[in-house]
Amino acid sequence: MRFGRFLAVIASAALLAACAGTPNPPAGEMAGTPTALESGPKKDPLNTLNSTGSAGILPGTAVVNVDQTSVDWLRGPSTDIWDRIRKGFGMPDLEGTLVDDRTQWYAARPDYMERMVGRSSRYLYHIVEELERRKMPTELALLPFVESAFNPQAESTAKAAGMWQFIPSTGKSYNLKQNMFRDERRDVLASTDAALDYLSRLYDMFGDWHLALAAYNWGEGAVSRAIARNQARGLPTDYASLTMPNETRYYVPKLQAVKNIIANPAVYGVRLPGIPDHPYFVTVTTSRDIDVALAAKLANMPLDEFKALNPSFNRPVILGAANPQILLPFDNAERFQYNLNTYRGGLSSWTALTVDSRERVESLAARLNVDVDTLREINRIPKGMRLKPGSTVMIPRSDRHDQDISASLVDTAMLAVEPDVPDAKRVVVKAGRRDTVSSVARRYGVSTRQVQSWNKLSGSKLVAGQSLVLMLRPNSAAAARAERGDDGDDAPRAAARGKSRAVAKSSKSTKVAAEPRKRAVAEATPRKTASKTSEKSSSKAPAATKSTAKSAKGHTR
Repeated sequence: MRFGRFLAVIASAALLAACAGTPNPPAGEMAGTPTALESGPKKDPLNTLNSTGSAGILPGTAVVNVDQTSVDWLRGPSTDIWDRIRKGFGMPDLEGTLVDDRTQWYAARPDYMERMVGRSSRYLYHIVEELERRKMPTELALLPFVESAFNPQAESTAKAAGMWQFIPSTGKSYNLKQNMFRDERRDVLASTDAALDYLSRLYDMFGDWHLALAAYNWGEGAVSRAIARNQARGLPTDYASLTMPNETRYYVPKLQAVKNIIANPAVYGVRLPGIPDHPYFVTVTTSRDIDVALAAKLANMPLDEFKALNPSFNRPVILGAANPQILLPFDNAERFQYNLNTYRGGLSSWTALTVDSRERVESLAARLNVDVDTLREINRIPKGMRLKPGSTVMIPRSDRHDQDISASLVDTAMLAVEPDVPDAKRVVVKAGRRDTVSSVARRYGVSTRQVQSWNKLSGSKLVAGQSLVLMLRPNSAAAARAERGDDGDDAPRAAARGKSRAVAKSSKSTKVAAEPRKRAVAEATPRKTASKTSEKSSSKAPAATKSTAKSAKGHTR
C-alpha cells in the first residue's frame, strides 16, 4: 500500500516537470495508474524525478525529492530501526556507578522514555542513514536523547539550540545559517550534518569516542587542557580519569545508560515502541514564499506536527528565495504537492522592507496603515524601542507591498533596535552584590526588558561587578547618578558619604557663625562677667566638638 502511494508521489513529480503550469488531475487519478507510470519512454520513476531537480520549478509549484535508499527500502522487507541501531554499536562500553545510576534513572521513568522515543521516530532513520554512510558508530544516533530529548525546538540557558544543541558560535563554524528568517541549528538535515561533522573531527583529534563526546559537551580546548594536566602528573588520560565539571562527568554515562536500555529494554522493564526502519519524510521544495500555517494546511497536517519537522523557520513565512527544504511524510508530500500546485489564493501574508533611518514603530505602522501591536509582535520589538537605520522588518502584504521577499534580503536582513529616547546617552554602570536586572532597572528608571535588551540578557541574575550598558536621558537624575558611580551596593555608601559631608559642612558653618556672636556679647558685658561666660563656653566646647565628631563618624559607616 505504502509502496503504491510512494510511487504516486514520484510519478506526480515527474509529470509536474513535463507539464509545468498545468493543473494536476484529481487526487484519485494520481494513484500510480498505468497511464501515469507508462507514458513516454520507459524510465525509472526515481531517475525521472531526480533528473528534473529544481530547475524547472514554476511559481507556486512543488517538487518532491527522494533518494535511492528510500526506494530500495520500499522494494524490500520492513524491519525495526532498533535492530539496525544495535547492529551498528561500535563504542566500548563505559561502566561504573554513574552509568548504573543514570540507567536506573531512565528505567524508572517509562513515560519520559516513551515521549522521547515518540519524538525520535521522526528523525532516527535519517540520522542512522548518515552515520552508516560515514561509517560512524550508531550509538551517536542516541545522543539527542541526552542533548535535547529529541526536541528540535529545545534551547538552553547558554543559547544552545536544536536537537543537537549548537551554541551560536559553533553553529556558525559549521555553516549553520542564523538570521532573522531562519536558524539552521534547529534544521533537522543541516544540524544533523553539522553535528556528525563536528563529532567526526573531535574523534580524529582525540582518537577516543568517550573523549570526543566529552569535548562535544565541554569543548575541545577544555578536554585538551584536562589531558595535559593528567599527563604532567603522570596520571591516565581516559575519560573516567579526567577532572571535569559534573555536567560533563555525567554526559557519557547518560549516553551509555540510554544505550543499555535500547540494547536490552526487557531487562530494565522498559517497553520500547517499535519504529519502522524506513524514511519518515521526503524533501519538498518550492520557489514561492508561503505562510507556515498555509503550508501545514496544504499538507493536511496539524501545525505542531509540521513545525516538528520544520523547526528552523524563525518567522511565520517560508521564503522561496532561500531554497527551502520542507520535510513532509510521504502521504502528506503527495497531498501538499497537489494542493499547492492547484491553489489559487495568495500563498503568503507577509513581505519585508528595510528602513533607511531611525523610525518609531508607531510611525512606521501609521505610514503603512497596519496595526502597531501586530508589527511589534511579528518582529519581536519590545515596547520602548525604536528601529535603527538599515533594519529589515516583516510587514503584512498590501497593494503597495505585495512582493515575495527578495534573495538579496534573505542572508543580509537584520533587525536592530535602540531605546526610543530622544538623544539617549550611553552610560555603563556596575552591578552590586545583591543586584538583579529588576533592581538596576528600578534604580535608573528604565524597564527590566530594556536592560535585558541593551545587554543581551535572558535571565534576571547578575554577577557583582558586572558591567551593564544603559541608555538614559541626558541631564536626567538617573544619568547623573550613573556618572557619579552611585550604583549597585555602593549606592547606600554614596548616600552616607553625601550625608557625612553635609553634616561636616553644617558643623563648620555653625562654629564660624558663633564666633562673632561671642565677641559681641563680651563687648556688651563687664569684664568679670565676660570672663565667666568665656570660661563656661570654653568648658563646654570640647563636649560639643566630640559630639559633632561622633555624629559625623556614624554617618560615614
